[in-house]
Amino acid sequence: MPDIIEQFQNSVIQHGGDNDRVYVMNLDRRDTSALLVHIERLVRRNNYSKVFAKVPDDVKPYFDHAGYNVEARVPCFFNGSIDGWFMARFLNDSRKTDGRQPQCDEVLNVAQGQTPHPEPALPASDYHYRICLPEDTPAMTEVYKHVFETYPFPIHDANYLRQTMACHIVYFGIWHGNNLVALSSAEMDEKSQNVEMTDFATLSEYRGQKLALILLARMEKEMKQRDMKTAYTIARAPSFGMNITFARFGYRYAGRLINNTNIAGGFESMNIWYKSL
Repeated sequence: MPDIIEQFQNSVIQHGGDNDRVYVMNLDRRDTSALLVHIERLVRRNNYSKVFAKVPDDVKPYFDHAGYNVEARVPCFFNGSIDGWFMARFLNDSRKTDGRQPQCDEVLNVAQGQTPHPEPALPASDYHYRICLPEDTPAMTEVYKHVFETYPFPIHDANYLRQTMACHIVYFGIWHGNNLVALSSAEMDEKSQNVEMTDFATLSEYRGQKLALILLARMEKEMKQRDMKTAYTIARAPSFGMNITFARFGYRYAGRLINNTNIAGGFESMNIWYKSL
């Protein structure tokens, strides 16, 4: 069963056994004290091994006091003016140690050595791009099932895609003829004016054509029009592809979330990249 997303007062959290964690996705400052107590109840009840939170600068001291440590910092994350802190608390020692750290460090070094890359063109005239529509969701789930064995959100479910499409997520696609071959999404926090560039998936036979970079460029244009101030991504730290893509398009490294996400069949650390729009 996928992790659940639930409202706590005015905040939004995700938690469950798949990722073995609590994730504070959207924190309302007014909830801080009560939410920290609620998280402790969830941790004790479910024996979770990690808590992960996106925290505005003025709330950080409360999380410091509660034993959280900084894993990443994004300048001007909230409304283009307030820094955001990605903070974590580990409940067991094994979760806080990444056995693939040398590989992750190598990926980061290669990514940070990239030079800026201009927006590429679509590979040929029989490729086309557009924002996805509700009627595209069956094809979208097939792409996501092909690319990801497991994922922290239920993107294999067409109903989930339609529901999120109707509120705060814009999905982007590239088609080759009539076939959907690459996908991504922009998950907007309209109140805080930041957007997560995420859910990138390209069918294996279409990789190497810079389709993710094409999508990212189109996503940025759309998000600027929607008045988002800061874009960021949470990229798989051991994977060259997306880290290089974001570095090539001018994103800056903010830090690493250790053993943060169950993706493609196991826990992986994730790199944070950000860019002012």
